[in-house]
Amino acid sequence: MTFTEMTPRRQAQLMAFDRLLTIMDELREQCPWDRKQTLESLRHLTIEETYELSDAIMEKDLTEIRKELGDIQLHLVFYAKIASEPAIDPSARFDMADVLNGVCDKLISRHPHIYGDANGDKVVADTEEKVKANWEQLKLKEGNKSVLGGVPGSLPALVKAMRIQEKARGAGFDWEEKQQVWEKVEEEMQEFKAEFNVDTGQPIDEQRAEGEFGDLLFSLVNYARFIDINPETALERTNKKFIKRFQYLEERAKANGKALADMTLAEMDIYWNEAKTV
Repeated sequence: MTFTEMTPRRQAQLMAFDRLLTIMDELREQCPWDRKQTLESLRHLTIEETYELSDAIMEKDLTEIRKELGDIQLHLVFYAKIASEPAIDPSARFDMADVLNGVCDKLISRHPHIYGDANGDKVVADTEEKVKANWEQLKLKEGNKSVLGGVPGSLPALVKAMRIQEKARGAGFDWEEKQQVWEKVEEEMQEFKAEFNVDTGQPIDEQRAEGEFGDLLFSLVNYARFIDINPETALERTNKKFIKRFQYLEERAKANGKALADMTLAEMDIYWNEAKTV
């Protein structure tokens, strides 16, 4: 399809992307700050922008989502620009066209139920679970040594636990019923309680207790997955709820001329319970 054959909206999208590429070229050449940046120097900024996008999504703030998507897109274009420059080893050099064509090729090869396999034959995958299973099998054929090899090592532990379990499920390694998972949660709870000596108050083996607590968290993440709850989202919503209520407590205490450090827990509970109704 030629540019003139595209819809006006698609033309506008391509022109906007071309505008960003042009601006990036100009900034990289003319701006002292942009000239100085490297792949490494941008890394922590990209992580920060990703968390800002996450916050906007949690708040369902579409205006902020649009803004943060723009910031992340800028970073992606920046990385590709740096990787296309003469300072990069020619054998490893790439630009944005290589990036986009690469991901397009991957999407086509990973969706044989839509585009067909290497022989042009459609592969049956009529459920989400079948699509995920096919995806993991195709990744192994492409050279991945393990189904879990694609889980980034630097992921936060809670997100990593969920991704590990999802990938294991894609390979057929999973519980059959959610009741089995809940029984595992209860088993891990008892093992953690035993290590913690809750009833006796005896000194604990901190390393063993930590291990059992990790097992308990992992099993809870597993159960959340079975009942379609994203544990990261659930915990973040609870974090935000706690912050909102605690800040209400602080404001009410201040309005009444009190400092939290001088209040009893019973006094704070009055404001805390008020916060639940606000």
